[in-house]
Amino acid sequence: MRVAIMQPYFFPYIGYFQLIAASDVFVLHDDVQYIKGGWVNRNRILLNGESRMITFPVQKGAYDLPINARSYVDDKQARRDILNLVRQAYAKAPCYRQVFPLLEELLEFEDRNVAHFNENLIRRICDFVGISTRIITSSGMVKNDSLAGEPRVIEICKRLGATDYTNPIGGTELYHQQAFQDAGITLRFLEAQNERYEQCGGAWLPFLSIIDVLMCNPAEAFGPLLKGYRLLAPADSAAQASVS
Repeated sequence: MRVAIMQPYFFPYIGYFQLIAASDVFVLHDDVQYIKGGWVNRNRILLNGESRMITFPVQKGAYDLPINARSYVDDKQARRDILNLVRQAYAKAPCYRQVFPLLEELLEFEDRNVAHFNENLIRRICDFVGISTRIITSSGMVKNDSLAGEPRVIEICKRLGATDYTNPIGGTELYHQQAFQDAGITLRFLEAQNERYEQCGGAWLPFLSIIDVLMCNPAEAFGPLLKGYRLLAPADSAAQASVS
């Protein structure tokens, strides 16, 4: 039983979807604190050969509110601004006609709750590219909510009967092999590979929003792209992180 846990991000990069595809159960960690300036409500696209941020504004609220207690602004102009930037960036992209209507639907999703909104777009994109992994939310699980950090992740894994837990390589310093071994779980880190594809002009920029990948690649190309990663043991991932 392979489990991965990530916050529900806004049009996340290809490595996020590789992590979903590499898992049997993917947990959207929606009942942890919303962090301003992270990837929960923004991401990067390629516009005129340069990285450009797209951001969906979140309503003001107490800093310690969890993601599933925050809401996006109910602002039609904010949605139009994002779509206009995407249109400028990708109107000539090979898959624009197939993908742009999907983005319009996703941005018009009526539930403004940040967790629900992002969960919908993640599920819909998984369907679009052929990922069939079971996706659940941490808020829907019975668990010890007093735990945080690594103990919380291990608790969720144990509740799901996980034998393996996979985390993006950026979390190498957050999780410790011995703690997972003591719980009977194998810890691995996923390193997304710099898989080049034909982008829409300019120098190659890796790890942009999945929007860029969708616009530039037909659905049948996603099989190889979703397998463009390495699974590393903790010692290997630490060595790799130190090199990079």
